[in-house]
This record gives sequence, C-alpha cells and structure tokens, in this order.
Amino acid sequence: MESRPDSPRPQGAPRWVAMVHRPAEGSWRTAAESPHRSPVLYALGEMTQTLRARGDEVTVALWGPQDGEWHLFDAPLKQAPAPPPAPETSPGDTSTLAERMTGRRHQVLMAGLGKAGLYDLSPEDDTTVQALVERLDEAAVRRVAHWLATAGGRR
Repeated sequence: MESRPDSPRPQGAPRWVAMVHRPAEGSWRTAAESPHRSPVLYALGEMTQTLRARGDEVTVALWGPQDGEWHLFDAPLKQAPAPPPAPETSPGDTSTLAERMTGRRHQVLMAGLGKAGLYDLSPEDDTTVQALVERLDEAAVRRVAHWLATAGGRR
C-alpha cells in the first residue's frame, strides 16, 4: 500500500486551501484558496477530474480553519487514475444521440458530486456513477445532482 506524502501546512491565517502534490517535482502547490469551503471544493473537483482525464496521478489535501487553527480535512490516500468507464451499449442503442445523452447524464452527476465535495472518487465510485447513468433518465439524474449540490452548500 502506497503512503500519502505529507502536505505542508499553508502559511498565514487559517482559511480554506486546496493543496496538490506534484510527483514529478516532489512538491506541494496551492491549487485554490478562499475564506469559503465551497469554491475550494469545486475548484479541487474540477482540477482532479482534469488531471485524471490526462492520466496523471492525483494527491490532494484540503486545509481549513477549525477552532481558529489550521486543520487538515478530507485527506484520502493517493489513488491511481481511474480508467474512463467503457460505455455498455446494446446492439440496437448505437445512435449518436443516445451516446451524447449518456455522456451528458455522466457530466451532470459528476458536477453534482463535485459540488457536494466528493472530488476524489475511487474506481468503485466511478462504476456506481456509470450504473446510475445507465439506469436513470435525464430528469432523475438532474434531481440527484440537485440533491448533491444542495447538500454540498450546507457545509
């Protein structure tokens, strides 16, 4: 099992700060910072998805205020990039429109998860998202994404 490199504590007054480890450089960089948690989580989610889509390994750390001091939150172990889920289509469902709608439902769910602060998904999470995409229609996917976004805004 690979260990996670230790993230340095950010400088200055406690606020929400997302740190990203750059393995090639062996260093941590600030990816986003704000006095509010939601924008930092959103930025971290978008950046994580982009880096994983490129095939990069992603290790992140989320620092924030707790009792007036710095605290390390949501520090998952580094995970290898998740392979993109292979779309499972039946022989009669090969139209371009069906593929686009599946991709759209996937994007909506991933955006909802990002707004809820779930930015570091495991391969099992990706499989679950794909299963929801295949089984739910557009309206149901949008409703689930709305629930996730609402839950994420309450932090």
